[in-house]
Amino acid sequence: MNFQVRPIEARSLKEVVIQTLEGWILSGDLKIGEKLPSERDLAQKMKISRPVLHEALVDLASKGLVKIEARRGIFINDYRINGSCALLSSMLNFHQDQLDPVFGKSLIDMRMLIEVETAKLAAIHADEADIRDLQGILEAEKGFSTASVEDLVELDFNFHLQIALASCNRAYPLILNSFKAIYTHLTENFFTKNIHTPILEEVFTFHHQLVNAIKDKDSIASQTVMVAMLKHGEKHLSGGSHDG
Repeated sequence: MNFQVRPIEARSLKEVVIQTLEGWILSGDLKIGEKLPSERDLAQKMKISRPVLHEALVDLASKGLVKIEARRGIFINDYRINGSCALLSSMLNFHQDQLDPVFGKSLIDMRMLIEVETAKLAAIHADEADIRDLQGILEAEKGFSTASVEDLVELDFNFHLQIALASCNRAYPLILNSFKAIYTHLTENFFTKNIHTPILEEVFTFHHQLVNAIKDKDSIASQTVMVAMLKHGEKHLSGGSHDG
């Protein structure tokens, strides 16, 4: 077969309920500030158990889509104000893996801000163990020409996560991990599109350059390489998205 076969995953009833409610909110069928029926009434209308509905609503509250107020009820939030990072994957699913161009550009800008900083800090703070870990990833990347898209995506994410870990800033790796689902979705698109082109070799050349700059403790060069790498990815992936 010349295409990637994905495993079929059976969704739980709770996941179906979550996705249904998210769709109603993200589509605007449920308006900002609107009060939902009581859990009992809503569960009856959806023909599901109340505990399943409650678990789904707690999940939506954690993402900032709804607000649960004791003795008052459940209200639809403005997710632009109250939404959390966990909402990104839900938005991607709602739009059937197609990001709004403006939102995609926002992600690029955010990544440019955070990862250029982690590259600089890694050059300043990385120790011998960090360098060994980065070089281990580079070694694994040598087989990129025969690797699957899934393996390439995982290697790329691990590389950027290791840069964040080497920065010695404890928040940056957590931020990167919170975006992993949408991050890897974008890089999967990139690697799928470019897997049999010289563009892939350019990506891993950037990785080598960045590790060398970090090893040399050259923070300016580290930042320069990271900027070039992110712009390279943006250029070679349609729709305003990017690789790493």
